[in-house]
Amino acid sequence: MIDRIQEFIDRLQIDTSRASLGIWIAAINVAIVLLVVGGISISAIGSLRDLANDQGKSRVQLAGAMAREDLRRFGEDALTQAKSVAERQTLQRLLADRQTTSVGPYLRRSCNSDTITACAVFEGSRLVGQAGVALPWSTIAMTAGEQGERFLAAPAGSRYAIIGASTQIGGATERRLYVARLFDEKLARVLSERVGLAIKLISYQTFVKDRNVDEFTRLHSAGLSDGRSAVARVRDLDLYAASFPVFAATGEAIALLEARLPSREIDASVSSLIKRLLVTAIVLAALAVLAGVIMGQQVTGPVATLTDAVERLGHGDFSTSIPVGGTKEVGKLARTMEDMRNNLVELTSTLRRREAEAQAVLSGVVEGVYAVDKSRVIRYVNPQAARLLGVQAHDAIGRFCGDVLKPCAEDGHRPCETRCPILLARVDGSAQATERLNLREGAPRTAIITSAAPVDELQVQVIRDETELEGVRRARDSVLANISHEFRTPLAAQLASIELLREGMDTLPLAQQKELVYSLERGSLRLTRLIDNLLESVRIESGQLGIRRQSVSLQEIVEDADALIGALLRQRRQKLELHLPEDLPRIDGDGPRLTQVFVNLMANASKFAPEDSTVRIGGSRQGERVLAWVEDEGPGMPDADSASIFERFYRGPEEEPEPGGLGLGLWIVKSIVDRHGGTIAARRTAEKRTRFEVELPAAGDGDDAA
Repeated sequence: MIDRIQEFIDRLQIDTSRASLGIWIAAINVAIVLLVVGGISISAIGSLRDLANDQGKSRVQLAGAMAREDLRRFGEDALTQAKSVAERQTLQRLLADRQTTSVGPYLRRSCNSDTITACAVFEGSRLVGQAGVALPWSTIAMTAGEQGERFLAAPAGSRYAIIGASTQIGGATERRLYVARLFDEKLARVLSERVGLAIKLISYQTFVKDRNVDEFTRLHSAGLSDGRSAVARVRDLDLYAASFPVFAATGEAIALLEARLPSREIDASVSSLIKRLLVTAIVLAALAVLAGVIMGQQVTGPVATLTDAVERLGHGDFSTSIPVGGTKEVGKLARTMEDMRNNLVELTSTLRRREAEAQAVLSGVVEGVYAVDKSRVIRYVNPQAARLLGVQAHDAIGRFCGDVLKPCAEDGHRPCETRCPILLARVDGSAQATERLNLREGAPRTAIITSAAPVDELQVQVIRDETELEGVRRARDSVLANISHEFRTPLAAQLASIELLREGMDTLPLAQQKELVYSLERGSLRLTRLIDNLLESVRIESGQLGIRRQSVSLQEIVEDADALIGALLRQRRQKLELHLPEDLPRIDGDGPRLTQVFVNLMANASKFAPEDSTVRIGGSRQGERVLAWVEDEGPGMPDADSASIFERFYRGPEEEPEPGGLGLGLWIVKSIVDRHGGTIAARRTAEKRTRFEVELPAAGDGDDAA
């Protein structure tokens, strides 16, 4: 069997050398489009037909359920009508006076309604009088005695089933009034009008006696077996049908309620949708094929040119440069080939130089070195490696290297099982991995392991401990990140002031020039304060320095921030609006640090807001706290990022209006606000603006007076 499958696959193989790359791309594109469009169309058509079939069944089943519910209400109406007639004094008087000959005519006048087909009065087991259609009242009375006030009956020999009700007359238990309504064509028409579909009522006695077996016979049998309902599509008659058995209170089958829905109503809408789907699929397939042919020509042109150049390079012509062009991958391949051409001439000397360098490194190495066999069992350990691993050399030899190094598990698996550098080096010739070694409890070490290719069934690894170096790098990166971000905003403002001063040296009034010079002076002082603040931030994180609290005015804080950042706003032609009430309480906090908060928020607003827009700053009193907000007209941040934007090193999405920073600005803002005992949040306002809200504790009454 396997040989036959392989033979079939061999027969399907195509000689791709017979046509160009452009033709093959176009052919593949056509095949893919046809498969995708055809598959989607077939699946969609099948789904549409299934949905339509389910809809038709649901509609006819719902109609049958509604009709059966209407039958139940008809029984309640019959009981109401029977009690109304039984309570009439005239009927009670006629029975009391034994005027039995007058009972029939009276019933014909009293029981004449659309909901009653016939009625009768019994005194004990004797029929006193009746009106309407002649019915087997004795059988009906017996059935009513079994079922109660409301009853369902299917008398033997009767064409129709009966729904009716019985009640006492004048409180006399031996005198009862019976009303009945036939499950006839008239009732079926009433039900059809109420539910909107064709309804047919079939007596159970008639159904049992009918010897003809058809689709409806099987449908009714399924409904009787289920006890509730059955639904099916009768394809020979092109309709949907549902069968609902009607049972008496005693559990006796009385009648079958049949609902019908012509399937053409469903099939017409499905056919229309299928036609539209096929037309759309054909048009889209044609457009896709055309686009594939055009794009294929654009792709294969540079490939052909590159092929010619590579052929010349293969024949030893290193003087011809490789043309760069085409798609990203083709262009990258061309640049790689060009680099290879430039490096081929110096390849021999480079290899010799690297060999000499490697020999020098190996002869003077001071890192730990250990060697393993093909089973990764340690066969040699130098003293440096033994000291790093915290073992004796003779204890490590003969053990699996992973049991000695004890690398920390990643996702529940040891690196020995997933990305061991020893195994990678056997494939790639060399490999390097940074691993955390759990050498001592609670003190994992970071080490770089470099593995060489095996030689004579031994494989040498060099291990270097970089735990302290990694900590130094993290500390250095953290300090540099803070400095670069915190200096960027004031420097940008100063550069903007210098640009305004340079461009308006001969035109600006002296007062404006002085204002720009004062802004530069304030920026320089701000940079000096930033240096102190950065040093103090390290102390604050270590718990060695707290916030210098004093009573400060939010108006003054905003003015200081505007002095530092205002030039940057004016450079983007942005307007600053203040909404600070005069009776706004003072804030209990550190003025310079709070100024830093609003500088960062205003710089952030200026960055994300469009030019010629408005940046708004406002505040209000919230009990014992002051709520300040900075609002811009930028596009805002995604809802999912509204909390993470305050995390350290968080960077915005790729579509930022300017190159992204290091993600420290809002983190510094939140750190300062948290140390003041305040809160900060970001949200979108009803006017589609981005608002940062800062809530800070208000100063006491004494501070306010000061």
